[in-house]
Amino acid sequence: MTDRQRVVVIGCGGIGKALLPPLLRYLNFDPDHQWRVILVDGDTYEDKNAIRQAFVTLGNKAETSRDEFIPLFPNVLIEAVPKYVAGAGDTVTTQHEGLTVFVSDLIQENDTVFLCVDNHKTRLNVSKHCQTLKNVRLISGGNGITDGNVQIYVRRNGKDLFQPIEMVHSEIAQSKSAKAPHEMSCEELATSGTPQVLFANLYAATLMCCAFYAELQRQNSAGEIFFSIVKVGTAAGPAAVPFERKVK
Repeated sequence: MTDRQRVVVIGCGGIGKALLPPLLRYLNFDPDHQWRVILVDGDTYEDKNAIRQAFVTLGNKAETSRDEFIPLFPNVLIEAVPKYVAGAGDTVTTQHEGLTVFVSDLIQENDTVFLCVDNHKTRLNVSKHCQTLKNVRLISGGNGITDGNVQIYVRRNGKDLFQPIEMVHSEIAQSKSAKAPHEMSCEELATSGTPQVLFANLYAATLMCCAFYAELQRQNSAGEIFFSIVKVGTAAGPAAVPFERKVK
């Protein structure tokens, strides 16, 4: 079988689930490549998620999303990793033993990674690992109630085309002592996360897809895009000081 290009989607919640239908449709009908998409999430869909997350059945977010999309997009090999992502040296609670995958075992050379989480430590773990690879694309999206941002980090032939995401946002860099989902208790997980609105999730997911397409065409000119769903046309746009591209 022809080698498939890999996409890793970390987080199948608000942004991740909005991202998957257009992303998988594009990959399914790509005339030039075959694709393998790996869905990663240790969390489960619950009735309370329905206000901003579309799902067919309750259960693990990665597994139920895989089962939902396989019949719709048969040209894409869709797999599920029903686990939380940990970095080297992270502790794992007893609750989450067996539900954790280390980022070094998940993300490989030449992967495209969509980071759809609302936890800074997970963002930092993924970013740090991507910086050890020679070729990788990392597209990270996040939002609050009405605004958010998408960050793009690309390494090509061992050189950074854009700054690592934690170099742009200090709150990510300073999250080493914070807890990732696999380090939290049930009570902590229940109260974690940022209040969000469906429309902001959709905006973030759309911009992430656009950033992916632009990067495939090698036309990304900025490492970050800000947006607001209440100030459309004025707040949306690239970061004020884009990272200079050094590699074509």
